[in-house]
Amino acid sequence: MKRREFITLIGGAATWPLAARAQQPAGRVYRVGYLAGGSQQTQLYLIKAFEEGLRSLGYRVGQNIVIEYRFADGEVQRLPALAADMIRLGVDVIVSGNSLSTVAAMKATSTIPIVMTSSADPVSAGFVASLARPGGNVTGFSLDSGNEGEMQGKRLGLLKETLPNLTRVGMLWNPDGLVPARLESMREVTHPLGLKLVAVEARGLDTLEQAFATMVREQMQAFILVTDTVLFNYRQQIGVMAIRNRLPATSSLREFAEAGLLLSYGPDFQTLYSGAAVFVDKIFKGAKPADLPVEQPTKFELVVNLKTAKALGIDMPPTLLARADEVIE
Repeated sequence: MKRREFITLIGGAATWPLAARAQQPAGRVYRVGYLAGGSQQTQLYLIKAFEEGLRSLGYRVGQNIVIEYRFADGEVQRLPALAADMIRLGVDVIVSGNSLSTVAAMKATSTIPIVMTSSADPVSAGFVASLARPGGNVTGFSLDSGNEGEMQGKRLGLLKETLPNLTRVGMLWNPDGLVPARLESMREVTHPLGLKLVAVEARGLDTLEQAFATMVREQMQAFILVTDTVLFNYRQQIGVMAIRNRLPATSSLREFAEAGLLLSYGPDFQTLYSGAAVFVDKIFKGAKPADLPVEQPTKFELVVNLKTAKALGIDMPPTLLARADEVIE
């Protein structure tokens, strides 16, 4: 099912908690906090995956479970207040949407279980002691399989496959997005590919024009985008600027390919959000987050924007197109 086909179905997600309270039957009703840095609109397909995961385990919204949805709408400074609101509501578990959401949830509570859906490198970030033995009140999914550098290396490899003469690559990133500790491992993977990586900062919309001007001045032939909530909010503008400046680009999220980047390669997030329901169920049944190993994604998807390739005059390798899970035409 396409996302737009169920917008009507869950478009009123923000009001569900109120309706659900009125329908609660006698007996135990679990309360889940869902904390996301993005907007409700961009979360629709993930909400659907999460709720379907819960339904498959016997939970029904308004009957034996209530979900308190809170969205920061790209304004990450709102996350701490939203997390604190969940604590006041007495949620039994918090599902966090990304690393910044996990940080906000951890600052709000050290006792209520937190299930990460897509936090990057949670050990280095200090969310868990180790993947095998988290040790605290946090568990869930680590965004990347292996380390950040390995996954970015695969994305760079796809760019290199598309552009065999590629030697200079920009890395567009937001330094406020918990990335610095992972930069070195990302640089290391460029050497075997014969690439020079130049980091270019962008903290918001007002700095994007300058970032692209820097990449053009530095004669970057393409760029890799390190995703975070802030840059995700401006994906449409980034897509337009990438094409206007004739810069092929890659990212981990399919939404960036849909917005105009050449391609994306990363975890299937619907699978992660559906899997988060399994963690929630285990916690409701008595498991402690400290004892639930953090899992890594096993399913990945490659999305190619053929419209962008044509606009940039790039002939996509047939072998790469054959491997793509989706081709945007």
